[in-house]
Amino acid sequence: MKYIASVHDRTFTIEIHDDNTITVDGRTYPVDFLNPNGEVYSLLIGGQSYEAYLQPGEGDIWQVLLRGMLYEVRVEDEREKRLRASAGGGTVSVGEFSLKAPMPGLVVAVPVTEGQTVKKGDKLVILESMKMQNELKSPRAGTVTRINVSAGQSVEQNQVMVTLA
Repeated sequence: MKYIASVHDRTFTIEIHDDNTITVDGRTYPVDFLNPNGEVYSLLIGGQSYEAYLQPGEGDIWQVLLRGMLYEVRVEDEREKRLRASAGGGTVSVGEFSLKAPMPGLVVAVPVTEGQTVKKGDKLVILESMKMQNELKSPRAGTVTRINVSAGQSVEQNQVMVTLA
């Protein structure tokens, strides 16, 4: 599984191959990983020992204390990043928002109706692609003004599925 980790203005692509090997930005490292109590992580990377303290923050942000420095790290898996980017990336708080299909797939369910008020994080569409169900959520509060898809319908990438005002 690939992850995208952002620290300040730097972004790292991390791929976990197995319990003993990871790749960071194209460079492969042998690792040994131990989690003795849930917050403290002991890592042996390329022969060097690290001890990190992790605390979940808001959303996909983690607080990481490593070698006396506190970092805020945003961690997304590659699929989540692609889904967020297809939904327009950042949150638009005013005006119209169109939820587009991030990939071709089959609409499993549309748990909202036209005219319904939704909150940030409410499910708008459940889309199946590559045998995985993806819950596409509202990036903001609003009112559903148009639903262009229905359960059982196939969609193409970038097809507008739901519109919010």
